[in-house]
Formats: sequence, structure tokens, C-alpha cells
Amino acid sequence: MKKSRRSFIAKLGALSAGTGLISLAPGCASDSKNQTAELDDTIKENFKLTIFQTTDVHCQIHPHDELYWENGESIFKKAGGYANLHTFIQQERAKAENSFLIDTGDMFQGSMLSVKTEGKAMVPILNGMSYDLYLPGNWEVVYYKNAMQDLMGSLNAPKVCANMYHDLGNGQRGELIFPPYYIWRVNGVKIGFLGYNDHLVPNRQSPNYSEGIIFTKPEDNVAHYVDVLKNQEKCAFVAIVSHIGLSQEIALANNSAAEGVDYILGADTHERVRKPIQGKYAKVVQPGAFGSFLGKLELTFEKGKVVADSYELMDVLSDEIKASEKIEKIIETVEAPFKADIETVIGYSTIPLYRYFVIENPIDQMVLDALEWNMPDIDIVLSNGFRFCPPNATPDQTGNIPITRGNVYDMLPVDSIVRTGKVTGLQLMNWLEKELNNVFAEDASKRFGGWVIKFKGMEVEFNAFGNEGERVKSVKVAGQPLDLNKLYSISACERDGDPADVVCRMNNVKDVVNKDLTLHQVMQSYLANNSPVTPTPKGAAKALDAPATLLTQVSGVDYNFR
Repeated sequence: MKKSRRSFIAKLGALSAGTGLISLAPGCASDSKNQTAELDDTIKENFKLTIFQTTDVHCQIHPHDELYWENGESIFKKAGGYANLHTFIQQERAKAENSFLIDTGDMFQGSMLSVKTEGKAMVPILNGMSYDLYLPGNWEVVYYKNAMQDLMGSLNAPKVCANMYHDLGNGQRGELIFPPYYIWRVNGVKIGFLGYNDHLVPNRQSPNYSEGIIFTKPEDNVAHYVDVLKNQEKCAFVAIVSHIGLSQEIALANNSAAEGVDYILGADTHERVRKPIQGKYAKVVQPGAFGSFLGKLELTFEKGKVVADSYELMDVLSDEIKASEKIEKIIETVEAPFKADIETVIGYSTIPLYRYFVIENPIDQMVLDALEWNMPDIDIVLSNGFRFCPPNATPDQTGNIPITRGNVYDMLPVDSIVRTGKVTGLQLMNWLEKELNNVFAEDASKRFGGWVIKFKGMEVEFNAFGNEGERVKSVKVAGQPLDLNKLYSISACERDGDPADVVCRMNNVKDVVNKDLTLHQVMQSYLANNSPVTPTPKGAAKALDAPATLLTQVSGVDYNFR
């Protein structure tokens, strides 16, 4: 009886240690071999296991243009698409002795299909991919807390996050929303996964999105959970699955609180780490974005201990991969009611559209041009420093690049109301210093994760890697030096939950007005009247100590984005 009971338990698979419950093995429902080894009382002498990672796909379900930086210039290739990604993953998992597949966030925001279904269309696709573990990303809150819980709960695999708590009100912090960690047991050894989302979500995103959630810094409890995983659970390998951004992940890898962590499998800032970045206590990687890449970490074990590790960032080039019929059918079903609307062409561009450079990009220039065209009397138009949206670089039969309704949602998933107001030159100067520090702060904990704020009507020269509060060297508005005492009119989008006197994170704005106009309406009217457009960046923002082609905020380590 004891033997049969032990065999039965063994077949149940991995332990969900965060809840203390035994669950079905993550690979049980998968169509690939050797997904997750069954529990075993004995340690296998020598074996390998592979951890695969995707992240920041942002609901880009189809193959798309992707930008690669090669020999000092940008080139475009077709990449990604969940059906192609699924085939690629299954092929790689079939080669692995033991494998585990994770996604580390931003699964439900970033496309027209996701917005129209409030993320629900993504659930069957993600479940069809046979992931073994999920981490919520900073944009998982976009449809508010209850929807986030429903969407994450609808995914078949376990979820982890050790720094998202229920807000009980009056400053009281309740229980964790998700289990803090998960343990994968294979061949008698345990692999621990500890999860962290970005604690700055309430500031980075619209405040109302994360209402009801309290976020804490990873360093508040990481040492405790690493101790649990290493010394109590006896994990042979501990990985932090993170959605806090590469700069903060490197800082965490150098923080003594992370002692005992082996790897940080990162996310959020869409960085392409092809060689692990070695911190004092852990190695850090990130596997790009949009389903264009797959991270592959292979561990070699001898007598229950890791004796070697190797990492590879794999390009998912869709033209070289046969799409999975299984995932194609799911996509066809969920997209059918919206497909015609998504593919409706509303304008054209003569140049490739992308958003990869830290300082200025064609997509942002087009948004600014559209705002200025719709509101010619405004002195300065502003747009947030978003980094999401895959490139759009393929011309159609007209010779120009079509821009569809779906593309507009890719660029601007939240169709915000346009807001105007007036600020002094001094407010603008202080705001610029703060925004630049959000991007380039030497202290990684002060970095927000986005790109430089975008503007038109104003010209700014600055030192990206200068001292906090002293980066801005010159500002001109309409060709004239900034007058600190003068009032200037500005326009940007309203963020859900911002006070009435806030515009684009600028406080105490005067004469604030919410226009009867949304960002999508701005884009559609501009493109309808001005296509084909040529949104070449104008050099309104100029770094004196960095190239216009700067591709990452990260500095001081051996890393290049390509």
C-alpha cells in the first residue's frame, strides 16, 4: 500500500510550494515530451534541465516585423507570432532532457484584440502554449484588479508573485494575491522560482489600474524567501522571475538581500540579453519582447548540484518556422469577430515605424505630429515614453507601409482622453529633470523603465548620464529660450485616476481641460488627412553624451542591445 501511494504521489508532479498544495505537474497537459519529470525519491547522478522563457509579448499574436541592430544600422525581419513560437518551443523542448516553460508578464495588454475582449481572447492562446509558470507583469493591471485576478486565474499553470498584496484600506496590507514561489522537482532535486513585479506600477501606470493592490520592493522580503527555498526547501537552484526592468534587476543582483539567488530571469524593459550579466550574487538575463525571442537556460547537474549553466537568446524568425495548426485554430476562432476591423487600413507611412531608440522614434514622432495637427494653437504637445509596439516596416502594393486600426492599438493600447493645460517655464524645467532621471537615474530604483518623454514645440539638449537635477543644458520653445516665468500651453493624455491638475505626470497645471477628443481619434483624423506621412524624428530631444541611436538605458555593464 505504501509503495502504491508513493507512486501515486510521484505521478502528481511538481509541488506548488507557495500554497503548500500538491498540484498536477506543469507538463501534464502538454504535447511535448519530457516537460516535467515525475517526482522521484532518488537523485539521478547526471542530468540536464532547461528553462525556457518568454516575456512582454504584449498580445502580438501574429508574425510581425522586428528590428535588429546589426553593424550600426537597423534591419527588419519577420519574427514572433504565437503559432510560430509554439512550434519553435515544442521543437526545442523535444531536444531537452527535462524542460520548464515560463512567461514573465505583460500577456494581456498591447493589441486591439486584447482591448476589445479585455484580455479574455488571450487566455485560450496562452493555455494552448502549455506554459508551466506565469508571473504577472506591470500591465496586467490594465483592466483593473478584479479582471487581473480573473485573467491570471483562468490560466492553467501556476502563478507566482511575492510583492503584490491585497489592500485592505486605511494603509492595511492583506495577504499576497499570488503564491510567492513555486518549486519544480525533477530527478530528486528542487528548482525554486520566486516572483516579483515592479513595485512602481501605481506610479508608472494610471493610478486607478492598480487600486486595491499594495506593491512592495523586492528587497523587503527576498532574503526571507531565498532562505526558505535554499535552507528549508533545500532547492539546488533558485531563480527570481522578475518584471522589474533590467536596471533594477542588475541592482538586485548586486544587493546582499539576493545572496543565494542563482539567476534573475528578467522582464519589463524588453532588453535582449544574449550573454548573462554577472552581478555580485546572481546572473541576469532578459529575452526581448513581442514573442520574437526565446530565452534558453540549460543547467547541468551532478549528484544533485548544478555544475554548469549556459544561456542562449534564440531568435524566433517566423519565415523559418512552420506555424502550429493547434494555435492557429485558436487564434482564428478568438480573432474572427474583430479581424476585419483590426485589419482596416486608415493611413500610410513612407518610412518604417518603430519605437526602439531611447530618445526619439518614428512612431512617437507620428503621435506628436498628429496631436499638433489637431491642436495647432498649443505650444507644446507631449507623449509618454512608451517602449511597446512591434515595428511596422512592410509596404503593400502602393509602395507605402499601411497603418491599420490594429496598428494604432499596438502603438496606443489605451485610448486616453486628450487633456490640455498651462504651466510655467520653471515647471517645465523641473519636470524635464524629473522625467530624465526616471530614464537615466544612477540609482536603478529611481528608474521607471520607459523611454525619454516625447515632445514637439520644444527643443531640449541634455546630458543623459549627468547628475540628477542638472541634466538639462538648454530648452527652447518655438525657437526662443525657455522663460521660467512665462505660461506655456501643453497637451497630453489623461491618465485614469490622475488628479484634475496633473498632465503627463506634471503637477499643479493651470486651466486644465479634458477635450472631447481621444488619442485614437487624433491619430485617425490626422492619417485620414495627411497620408502618406513621413514621421522622421526632428531632434527635439538631443543627448550631448549619447547617440540618437541609443538602444538601452543600461550602462556600466557588459551588455549591448542587438
